[in-house]
Amino acid sequence: MFVHNYMTRMPVTIGKKITVFDALAIMKKNKIRQLPVVSDGKLEGLVTEKDLLTVSPSPATSLSIFELNELLAKMTVAEVMVKSPITVEQGTTLEEAALLMRENKINSVPVLEGDKLVGLITVTDIFDALIRFFGYGKAGTRLLLEASDRVGLLADITQVVKDYGVSIKASIVVYKDNENVEIMLRLNTVDPGPMVIALQEKGYKVTYQG
Repeated sequence: MFVHNYMTRMPVTIGKKITVFDALAIMKKNKIRQLPVVSDGKLEGLVTEKDLLTVSPSPATSLSIFELNELLAKMTVAEVMVKSPITVEQGTTLEEAALLMRENKINSVPVLEGDKLVGLITVTDIFDALIRFFGYGKAGTRLLLEASDRVGLLADITQVVKDYGVSIKASIVVYKDNENVEIMLRLNTVDPGPMVIALQEKGYKVTYQG
């Protein structure tokens, strides 16, 4: 699961001379919350809806409401954008991108090829990827199994599934603190009953099916 598979290609961009008000209007029109700031295709910064909504000129306390509005109307993106934002490449994994966002408390990361902007990956894109991966809303069954970790465990479980003529659409292995593992299987069957019994007879604990 790589960034290039799920990023927004050719995202809406702006120049740094755009006013804050105009940038907000562009976000509202396109239903987005961040805008890469570019010049000749090269990334110069990133501005978010939060950045724009929280701007406050330092001399605001001494200005009248009319003067304040005039000042804000002239304020450009260059004055509030994040310069040299964190970026990733197209070959970055979604896990790495998600970790970067979490560690830096950001909701989006521009995607570069060399010094050119080629996309934007957001928290929403990553959620969409997970929903797609787990097959939410699609026909099939999810099984959650727990077993002691050992060499060949996954191969043995998939062999049982194969014996019942069922294909595996996705699988995830999660290691627990007690040296056991949980294995999630998404299967292309709506009636896993006999297969579940076979798995249990082989000592695998099926903790969820649905």
